Amino acid sequence: MKVGTDIIQIDRIEKLIDRYGDTFKQRYLSKEEIAAAKKVETLAGYWAAKEAIAKAFGCGIGAQLAFHDIMIAKDSRGAPYFTLSDEALKTYTIHSASISISHDGGFAIAVAAIDFEAA
Repeated sequence: MKVGTDIIQIDRIEKLIDRYGDTFKQRYLSKEEIAAAKKVETLAGYWAAKEAIAKAFGCGIGAQLAFHDIMIAKDSRGAPYFTLSDEALKTYTIHSASISISHDGGFAIAVAAIDFEAA
């Protein structure tokens, strides 16, 4: 089991959205994530979650695992979970995973715990 965490100032994401608009969202988020995120706090939480997940895999966001390789969604109770792209699943076999996202005081934070094997 590996753990990753990330924290980001919500206003940093807000400034990027103000500056780049939909271009920013489309670069880092899937269409489904954009549609689900009605508030900037949610977008910041998704960003932090993707960073935390990549850190748990031990590579961070980059050539091996990109923002679009990780998709964040919520189950019927509102709990977050993630899926990986088909390309990323060629590299990682996930046995179990859990993520938590929260925001308060101008920050969004996420923690990911993942039991996996790398190819």
